[in-house]
Amino acid sequence: EIAIAAGKKAFQNNEFDNQEIALKIAKLRYERANLLGYETHSHFVLEERMAQHPDKVKSFLNDLLTKAKPAAEKEFAELSAFAKELDGIEQLEKWDGAYYAEKLKQKLFNLDDEKLKPYFQLENVLNGAFTIANKLFGLTFTEIFDIDKYHEEVSTYEVKDEFGELVAIFYADFFPRKGKRNGAWMTSFKSQYIKDGINERPHISNVCNFTKPTATKPSLLTFNEVTTLFHEFGHGLHGMLANTIYPSLSGTSVYWDFVELPSQVMENWCYEPEALALFAKHYETGEIIPQEYVDKIKESASFQEGMATLRQLSFGILDMAFHSNNPSVITNIKAFEKTAFEDTSLYPDVAENCMSVSFSHIFAGGYSSGYYSYKWAEVLDADAFAYFQEKAEVAMLRFFFKYLS
Repeated sequence: EIAIAAGKKAFQNNEFDNQEIALKIAKLRYERANLLGYETHSHFVLEERMAQHPDKVKSFLNDLLTKAKPAAEKEFAELSAFAKELDGIEQLEKWDGAYYAEKLKQKLFNLDDEKLKPYFQLENVLNGAFTIANKLFGLTFTEIFDIDKYHEEVSTYEVKDEFGELVAIFYADFFPRKGKRNGAWMTSFKSQYIKDGINERPHISNVCNFTKPTATKPSLLTFNEVTTLFHEFGHGLHGMLANTIYPSLSGTSVYWDFVELPSQVMENWCYEPEALALFAKHYETGEIIPQEYVDKIKESASFQEGMATLRQLSFGILDMAFHSNNPSVITNIKAFEKTAFEDTSLYPDVAENCMSVSFSHIFAGGYSSGYYSYKWAEVLDADAFAYFQEKAEVAMLRFFFKYLS
């Protein structure tokens, strides 16, 4: 019931229904593109992206779909069989997936968050990220206490290079509080730019919502939260290492389908034994995380990756369906969505649910004709990290973070 209620957001034919609003947004975007001489909104947007054209995005998504779908179908069949064996479930529904996936993951890998969390104390993980940044880019992070900040829980760090020159000011805001939105993100309070011969250095922030420490226990992270910290820190490094003339082109102000590459490259270090040895230490004993846990973390990284890929592809395909065509032909948004999802669906459709009307990424969050960027950047990141491992050259990663910002 909770899952169905969540899926009904803004899809109940009442004053909060978003069907007409979503269609209006899509139509206005299409009309604007036409006025500017473009065929569709996607043609307009993608002109200034790496992909450049909607046909290239569709080809990219369909190529991944061809590769991922057999694996996803196999994984779904395994999950369905497991749910039937465990609880007699005849038909796996969307709201069953996460529960049985976690049960199956525990069975296969005997690894859960409660086993791992004692090894991921927030302060250790952050210092590990700092150490990796030092080894890769020669950066040092020193906490300072004389800079104004917007909340007492925010920590501030002076970032310097190997020559002792100021690179950036870094703000870390890691705990939930009243009035603070959920999620995790990187932002810039001051961009880097060069004016009158002076290289103005950036002020960069990472914001997350981790469990607060208590009087008897520090803030301990799940492994997903560890990867989140490294992900946002990758965005942060992208901003900190900026070195351009104009603020409008500085740091993360790059092509949208490139911007997730530095962040996703950094996530790879969470799976490397050498990196984990720097920060994955038991908060009570100081013991480094056992190698068997490291092996299981790496093994479980690809658990149900086919299904996860298919899910992401479905969102990108839906985005392009709205924005690379004339939306005036859409008469029923639910039917339109169902058609778009046809090749990526594993679970039965839920008639009373509709994702499009609460798909904030493409209607409010700036990802219109850009949702494919997540998978695009994953492909780039896989290639980049494989090359890094093959050549073991820090210079290559310096290039990605510093000279493409």
